Parts: sequence; C-alpha cells; structure tokens
Amino acid sequence: MSPRPPAPLPLTWLYAPGDRPEVVGKALGSGADVVIVDLEDAVAADRKAYALAATAELLSDRHPVPVHVRVHTPRDIPVLASLPGLSGLRLPKVAHASDIHRITELAPGLPLHPLLESALAVEQAYAIATAHPAVRGLSLGEADLRADLGVREDSGLDWARGRVVVAARAAALPPPVQSVHPDVGDLEALAAGCARGRALGFLGRAAIHPRQLPVIERAYLPTPQEVEAARAVVEAAAAEPGALALADGRFVDAAVVAGARRVLALAERPG
Repeated sequence: MSPRPPAPLPLTWLYAPGDRPEVVGKALGSGADVVIVDLEDAVAADRKAYALAATAELLSDRHPVPVHVRVHTPRDIPVLASLPGLSGLRLPKVAHASDIHRITELAPGLPLHPLLESALAVEQAYAIATAHPAVRGLSLGEADLRADLGVREDSGLDWARGRVVVAARAAALPPPVQSVHPDVGDLEALAAGCARGRALGFLGRAAIHPRQLPVIERAYLPTPQEVEAARAVVEAAAAEPGALALADGRFVDAAVVAGARRVLALAERPG
C-alpha cells in the first residue's frame, strides 16, 4: 500500500475574539483552514476570565475545522490543554527556547506555534524553532515587532521576515504564515502584501475578518501559468531523469523538479 499523501498546508488562519462566542461560531463556518481563538490582544483585560471560560466550553467538543488558541498567559494552558477540540496553541511573545520548554510541561503533545514579536525573538528564531518537536511552525507578530524596532515603513520588516523563513526551513518546519493585515477595508493592499509575502517565502496568512480569506487564498494559490510550467518540468523530468534543458531554455535539475512538485501539490489541494 502506498503511503498516504501529507495533508495540505493551511493557507488561511482566521482570528476570532474568545469573549465573543457568536463571532467564533461564524469563524468556524467561514471557510478558513484554521480558526484561532484569541485570548490576548482581541480581549479587554476585564473580559479575559470570561473569554477563557467560553473558549474552554467551545473546545469541550471537536469541530470540523482545526481550532487553535492564542493564549494570553501560560496560566491559560492547563485549562485548555486536555480539551478534545484544541488542535494547537499559538504562543505570543516567545523570546527564548526555554519559553518553549516551559510550555511543553504544561501541554505535553500539543502542537505549538510560537509568535516572534521582538528583536531578541528574531535573533533566537532557529533556537526557538528547534527547541522541541512540539514546535510545528513559526510566525512573526509584526505589530509588536514594528514597535520594538521603531520601523516606520513596512519594508523595514523584510529582513526579519526573511530571517524567520530561513529559520523555519532550517528546522524542517513548514513555511511561516504571514502576520495579519489590519485594514479589513483595503483588500488591494492585502493582496499586494500577500504577493510580497509569497515572494519572500511565506505560505498563507492570518486574517481578522472573513472577507480577507478569499484574497489570501487567491494570492497564495499558483496561477494557471505557474501550474502549466510546473507540470512541464515534472513531465520532462519523468521522461528523462537527471539535469536537462527544456525547449524554452529553462534548465531543470532536482531542486527545480522539487519546486515544481510543490506548486502542483498546492494547486491540487482540496477547495
């Protein structure tokens, strides 16, 4: 029996505030690949306890969509860790590998997704990525990182973005997911930002409103022209193994073939 193909990587991750169960319910039906219940920035201080209790109630059942939780404090984790509906934890403000070690003691076996939100965290990206097998992905928290660095223009974060892409790849993790685009009304800027993220090596993006989801998915799925070019590479490699040149002048070797196969796998992901 041939091995089962790996599950397609998520492209859309939709945040929903933990203190608004009705919004979380809508998020679960939005078509997002993953729903992230937020107990941190989206919840006011006097609503944190209610948000945690409401989220624990939600996660007492499983859902068709994977549900992650962005915790506010490690004290949230024992309340959530054993619940059947929890698929993973997003960990804000991780800055050291030791932060991961402490979390794994509170939530053994749960997939962890650290958020790097400071200059120190970016410098420690590879150590964090390899701190424990429970780490399944890295992401930047760009709002906090922008404030920490004093960055005035979006392009000022490109070095940090490249750093986290390299760290994730070096640690054999999936490509990072882009940080949210905060202006839900400017879908044109969202699309441009996704195109930039894709060029830098990201795969998929977090969202704060369902209207952003189709823009993100469209930006990260390969175009028909990209699919056609990738298929030509794979077919040529199958017909003549080893390095070769295509009729259009493109040189094909093993690395090019691997990239083409990734394009086809992404294009064929379930809709």
